[in-house]
Amino acid sequence: MTMTWRRRLTAATAVAGIVCALGVSGAQAAPDPGGTGSAVGKDPDGSTPPAGSNDWACRPTSAHPRPVVLVHGTWGNQNDWDVLAPQLKAEGYCVFSLNYGRDTSSALGTLRGMYGTGDIGSSAGELAAFVARIRAATGAAKVDLVGHSQGAVMSRQYLRVGGGAETVGRLISLAGTNHGSTMRGVATRLPPGGTAGFSVALTPIAGIAAAQQLVGSDFIRELNAEGDTVPGIDYTVIASTHDDASTPPEATFLQAGPGATVDNVWVQDLCATDTFDHGTLPQSPTVAYIIKKALDPSYVGTACG
Repeated sequence: MTMTWRRRLTAATAVAGIVCALGVSGAQAAPDPGGTGSAVGKDPDGSTPPAGSNDWACRPTSAHPRPVVLVHGTWGNQNDWDVLAPQLKAEGYCVFSLNYGRDTSSALGTLRGMYGTGDIGSSAGELAAFVARIRAATGAAKVDLVGHSQGAVMSRQYLRVGGGAETVGRLISLAGTNHGSTMRGVATRLPPGGTAGFSVALTPIAGIAAAQQLVGSDFIRELNAEGDTVPGIDYTVIASTHDDASTPPEATFLQAGPGATVDNVWVQDLCATDTFDHGTLPQSPTVAYIIKKALDPSYVGTACG
């Protein structure tokens, strides 16, 4: 058992204990709404960027004028992107990745390499500062964002209130908890008024970001109160039928508002045999194809190989 799966098992056990304490019968132990944790075994503390990313001497080209920023999910770190980052670099993009949301006030937040547990609004501020640094270093007017799980939701918060509407061209949401997660149906089996109690119990174990991603949370309601999109942004939204954390998977899809475009894509529509789950979707060849095609419509590759 790798360190990654030890940590995920610990998290699942902790959440199961909370569920039992709240009297939810038949609930499955599950990771947090946007949990990943898939990178911990690769670089225990996430301090080393994945190959191909964070070359601060990189200058965008006319073919790829916008740097690509890779935004991990809950319990993850920048090495969730160790497969995609070098591929994008090889395609000629300036690629950047960050760790965000380090908050040791929760049990999981104290573990080495665990990021994305802190308040999502505060994390959006971290992303804003990182994008500003990228733009200053590269001279690019705008960037494109690729957000996995919470990374998509946090990126949307940055677009909505953090100034991202002026500095981002495209957001690619990969299994984003865009309308909240039921945690494999756990949230739907809570007693009336039980969501608030579940959130209170979940926060000191899994972190406030996990609670903020529950379906019906105040954060999710506020995020979507004025619509799913921001004018001037192109969105690509990727979902998988095998997603076991951002549930139900179709809840990730967005509806385009004024001045925005949305392309909602099922992984299995392009590759029926793709079985990558929530935490491993950043390693999926089909997902890589969708992302590359979204970034550059002229890209020619194999969607299912």
